Parts: sequence; C-alpha cells; structure tokens
Amino acid sequence: MNRGHHRSRTLLLALATTLAVSGGTAAALPDGSTATAGKATAARVDNPYAGAKVYVNPEWKAKADAEPGGSRVSGRPTGVWLDRIAAIEGAGGKMGLRAHLDAALRQGAGVVQLVIYNLPGRDCSALASNGELGPTEIDRYKRDYIDPIARILADSKYAGLRVVTTVEIDSLPNLVTNTSGRPTATPECDVMKANGNYVKGVGYALNKLGAVPNVYNYVDAGHHGWIGWDDNFAASAQIFRQAATAEGSTVDNVHGFITNTANYSALKEENFRIGDSVNGRSVRESKWVDWNRYTDELSFAQAFRDQLVSTGFRPDIGMLIDTSRNGWGGSARPAGPGPATDVDSYVNGGRYDRRIHVGNWCNQAGAGLGERPQAAPAAGIDAYVWMKPPGESDGASREIPNDEGKGFDRMCDPTYGGNVRNNYSKSGALPDAPLSGHWFSAQFQELMKNAHPKL
Repeated sequence: MNRGHHRSRTLLLALATTLAVSGGTAAALPDGSTATAGKATAARVDNPYAGAKVYVNPEWKAKADAEPGGSRVSGRPTGVWLDRIAAIEGAGGKMGLRAHLDAALRQGAGVVQLVIYNLPGRDCSALASNGELGPTEIDRYKRDYIDPIARILADSKYAGLRVVTTVEIDSLPNLVTNTSGRPTATPECDVMKANGNYVKGVGYALNKLGAVPNVYNYVDAGHHGWIGWDDNFAASAQIFRQAATAEGSTVDNVHGFITNTANYSALKEENFRIGDSVNGRSVRESKWVDWNRYTDELSFAQAFRDQLVSTGFRPDIGMLIDTSRNGWGGSARPAGPGPATDVDSYVNGGRYDRRIHVGNWCNQAGAGLGERPQAAPAAGIDAYVWMKPPGESDGASREIPNDEGKGFDRMCDPTYGGNVRNNYSKSGALPDAPLSGHWFSAQFQELMKNAHPKL
C-alpha cells in the first residue's frame, strides 16, 4: 500500500502542533522548520528518514575504517545498541547514549537509530544474546533502563533530532512460536509468557519513550522465516497489539515495525515466487519454503503491515527492513531459476539466500552486505536500514566467560548439527567468532566480498 494518502492527515497534525520554544536563537530543524536551537521539537513526520541525514556511529566507523577496504562502507549509518544498563552511560570504554546524541548534533544528523534491547529474560529461545536481567526483574528494567533512556532523550538539547527506537528485538514473537504446544517450545519462553514481562516491558518502553515528542518507536516484528507461517502471522500481530496497549501505552506510541533485524533473510527472491509450481507441486511444498506464505522480507513486511493495521494499529504505520547482511552476492549468487525438474531443485537452485536452513541465524557463512540504507524504497517501507552493524558478531563460536550476561549458543558453533528449530541442520555459522556485539573481522571481510549490490 502506498502511504502517500495519509500525509494530508499528518500535515494537519503537524500544523496543529505547537513547538515548545523557550529563549535562544532560531535554528533549522531536520524537517525544515525553524525554532529555538536546542529548545524546540517539531511535530512527528510521517517518515522520519525522509530528507534527513542519519547518524554515523564513529565507533563503528573506526572499526570499519581499520579493515582493508572498509572505507567503502564506513560512512553508512548503523544502529546504536543499548544492550545493558551500563551501555546508557558507556561500558567498557564505549560511548554512552549522551555521547552518541552529542556526536549526532556535531555531525548535523537529523536521525539517530537506537536499539532498545534489555528485557527481563531476554531472548528466551537462545543463549548467545541472553541479557543481564532475570525473568522477574521487570521493575529494574523500568527503573534502571527505560527511565534513564527516556530522561536523556527528553533533554531539550536533543529536541531537533528524530530518534528512531527499535524496541526489543527477538522478544514478542517468542511468545507465539516457542511456548507450550509448539515443538520449538522452551521452558524459558513459557516462563516469560506466564509472567507477562515481555508484554509489560515492551508496553512500558513504548509508553515512556513515546511520550518524548521526537521519538519514533518501531517494534521488532521478527522476519518472514519466523512468523511468515499461518500459525504465527495473525497471532504475532495480536501479541504486538497486546504489548502496545500494556502499561498505559496505546497504539499511538507505535510509529511502525522493523523486520529482519540482525538476520539474513533475502530482501527479494527474484528467481521464484510463492505462486510458482513445478510438475504440479507448489513452491510452498519445497523443503526450503516449507509451507511458508512468503519467500522474502519485502513481500512479508508489506503483507504484515496490512495485518497489523487490520489488528488495530494506525493505518499510517511504516516498516523498516534491516538489510545489513542479506545481500547474498558473490560467486554463489544464482543467475536465474533452478532446474524445473522438481520443486526442491527449482527453489534451491534459484534462491539468493544460501543458508542451509531459514532458521539459521548466527554469523552465517556466505552472507553479504545488502541494500544500502535508504529512505522510502518501496510501498509501505519507511527505510532500508543497517540496524545491525555489519561486522558485529551474533555470538561466540565457543564458550567465552564474560560479564555481559551472554551465554554460549550451539547455533553459533559451526560443528553443531542443529535442533528442532532448524530441522536438525548444520548451523552454517562461521568459525572463531567472538561474543555477540564484539568485532568480527573475518565476517566483515566476507560481508564486503559478498555484497549485493556490489561495492
């Protein structure tokens, strides 16, 4: 759906909104309006990425620049991950939230991208990205994590920035797909469904952050290889609405959703379509598609947007797609469809996504940089983004003691034979990976080598 017809309503809202101005000199805001420098907030726009320069994280840029050939991509904007309480002030010598916001002002950026990622019992279906807070620590999440972030973002010094918050990746869909009654259920996800702290935490974050006029909340919506099946699609939208209306929040606090965050699903599979059939067998019957309704992220994101609207979200919500590692270029990229001898040969021979199984998610071998960050690339899509900074590991290949709350997940071990979530397939992970979030030079080099479009 084209979102243009909603812009008249947005413009009326913008005209009706008064800027908060208190002393100082007039300065241009990212949307072109003028107000007191550091003291004014423009009304939210329909697409925060439109016409705006997006912040380049200098810490990521320095790591990319240090790699041979890295300067080709080091100027691209990436997400800033607030993955523990200490990250707000700055942990391990890294920049804190204020330092990033101040750097964005110095850059003249109009948009800053933050990843809000510290729920109690975080990532209940995996280990590599477990967090510091236990399943019951919802009060600490609110008091020591969300509240300080909200206070900093509300500082009038940053009122001219559009702050995109991607809220709690890899959380809410777990309550649909990995709880009792599903073959992929885990005891940890059952606990989080029973205590409600994923729903409460997301609702609280949306409410507190959404109260800051220049914040744009985008809720994580998994990816097509997670919730693209009939059993998961509508049920996930219902869970998202439940969270969006929890802890005093309303759907008005949700500007949109983001798919494929830190994942590898191809943006567009152009060599086969979901409606194709081979010798009377639908593409959906292939082992790769496995009865999913979608073959790629763009078709999924556009369809899921419609589902979310029908579930009660605002009709002008927009979608983001993380394209940081889903290019799948290089010598293994198929030039056309696979042979039409049988449906599996047809799909496997033509698919860009070269993972062993669509459920594989950790440091995938053969992956490449995807489409470069850009605003409004397709109907219903606010932007393609690099929310996961390329070159930052998904998880360690072996157990590494740490004080970051990160466990060892066998899906990051290249020798692992898999589990029910990936149909007992090899993990497809690269060897010698460091802890999640740490710099992984070999991966960065491979991502550049296999970039599509090519660098």
